[in-house]
Amino acid sequence: MQTAATTHLAGQGWQSPLPAALDSPQTLVLAFGASQLDADAPALQDLAAAFPRSVLLGCSTAGEIAGDAVNDGSLSVAVTRFDHTRLVLAVADVAQASQSGDAGARLAQQLRAGGSDLRAVFMLSDGLAVNGTPLVQALAGGLGDGVAISGGLAGDGSDFRHTWVMAGGTLRPGCVAAVGLYGDRLQVGSGCEGGWMDFGPERRITRSAGNVLYELDGKPALDLYKTYLGELAQGLPGSALRFPLSIRRPDSDAPPLVRTILAIDEAGRSMTFAGDMPEGHAARLMRTTNDSLIDSAARASADALRSATGRGDALVVSVSCVGRRLVLGERTEEEVESVLEAAPAGTRHVGFYSYGEIAPGTAGAASDLHNQTMTVTVFSER
Repeated sequence: MQTAATTHLAGQGWQSPLPAALDSPQTLVLAFGASQLDADAPALQDLAAAFPRSVLLGCSTAGEIAGDAVNDGSLSVAVTRFDHTRLVLAVADVAQASQSGDAGARLAQQLRAGGSDLRAVFMLSDGLAVNGTPLVQALAGGLGDGVAISGGLAGDGSDFRHTWVMAGGTLRPGCVAAVGLYGDRLQVGSGCEGGWMDFGPERRITRSAGNVLYELDGKPALDLYKTYLGELAQGLPGSALRFPLSIRRPDSDAPPLVRTILAIDEAGRSMTFAGDMPEGHAARLMRTTNDSLIDSAARASADALRSATGRGDALVVSVSCVGRRLVLGERTEEEVESVLEAAPAGTRHVGFYSYGEIAPGTAGAASDLHNQTMTVTVFSER
């Protein structure tokens, strides 16, 4: 396995030449870029020309991760040629959130057709038109146990207007794309940590539909949220990224999930989240500190690296939440640096700030949609 990484910066071009010699059917090219990029962007055309036989997969972001740096308006690229791992690209279009589960099922069908030795899936999804909960659940259910699923939802800075997914060199809105990795020599490690703390009273979700929340304790959810945010409510939905919701099933010992707002509806006094908000679940507001976020990123990385101890090069892909970046501000790069603290020298590291993160919540657990987490996936071969 050989891995190389480079970055295209606006006004400067490629920081190092594209490693076109790595092009092959067993090469995965991951590209994370600004939402303003379009199919005619020279950097994307360069990728398609340099890697005609490779599997190209990417998405728009709320910040591009390249090594220990976080950039805006760039294209962060990792090129990995596997020695013993086969790749299959699966694609499904989604016109509206209600089709998310069907999209996950269609991806699973395509990936199952690739062979019985499927070991891992890395999935990227439109960040606005998709409900990540049924998407991930349908994909995981269709693939069964033993397949590691990770990835994230595309971003658009803090604007929440437009996202794209790149599948096979084509930029597509309303798209979900996933690469399946096949073979028993592949090793995959994953870690997922939040670093957020609950505060305030616990409330019950009394009316919702999928990922749209209408009422908490019988009161309009948006009104309650505005009360808590005070002056920050003027910046909704972006300002809500600083105060996500923790949700849990009252009759379950499963750890809570964190949910982030994607949009608000003033007329309906409702809020749309990145994942399901089931009726009957308990919900609480959350907050954090800079140090807590940075420490949690280091824990996620350590967990992932512990499970992937292959030989030679390793590819580390970090998917963190846009809300974490807004909280961290000028300390954002400290979170990214903490991911690399336990990594071997020469490890290639790319990733992006997202509208939702996909990974197992704990070791051995099924993959799920998360918000406000740092998720780390490590790929290597033995």
